[in-house]
Amino acid sequence: MTDADALLDTHLAGLAEALSPYRQVASLLGRWGAELAWTLGNGGRLLVAGNGGSAAEAQHLAAELVGKLRDDRTPLSAIALTAETSSLTAISNDFGFDEVFARQVRAHGRPGDILLLLSTSGRSANLLAAAHAGRQAGLRCWACTGPAPNPLAQACDEVLAVPAADPQVVQELHLVSAHLLCEYVDRTLPSVLGLVGAVTGGLSAGSAPTPAGAATVSGLPVVDPSGGRP
Repeated sequence: MTDADALLDTHLAGLAEALSPYRQVASLLGRWGAELAWTLGNGGRLLVAGNGGSAAEAQHLAAELVGKLRDDRTPLSAIALTAETSSLTAISNDFGFDEVFARQVRAHGRPGDILLLLSTSGRSANLLAAAHAGRQAGLRCWACTGPAPNPLAQACDEVLAVPAADPQVVQELHLVSAHLLCEYVDRTLPSVLGLVGAVTGGLSAGSAPTPAGAATVSGLPVVDPSGGRP
């Protein structure tokens, strides 16, 4: 066996070892996807951010939602806070790098929107500041991290903490999570849009709106995260 083969086998072995523990924590992605579909289908927004390779994954996720994962569907509002270089450099220069995402969250986030923060360590100061800004602004804050506990997991409402020691493996499974999240969104979204259309049609016809609540669509919960609040 060559050194190259040994390196390949070591990396794949680490990834394979992480799959079963990941399967246990990734079960929440179905619910996240349903909540995200409800939020985006009702005109809300996803803000997503990370550093380094996680920045690339944030942009990847936003692209899948604004564009498409598989089949064509309505474009969804998702902003990667890593992508607008003029804002990134201006905020970093004027307010410090720790504020690079938090200031954008305060600018773009609205109550009921979702903020998703990606970090292999869960310790990045700029992501922690973004989480605090998001919660203050009324956003739901989710994190994808490496092993918990970590500061970012504690700062967010919910976390998918990949139980793997190797940051490369954590990042690779974050990408799997992004694809699965989009799959769940696409599976749930048609029913969410149909529900929104039915409510809108009923209102235009002078009837009472359908009460907000929970339903089950294709085995996934479709939940109004606001609990029916306007």
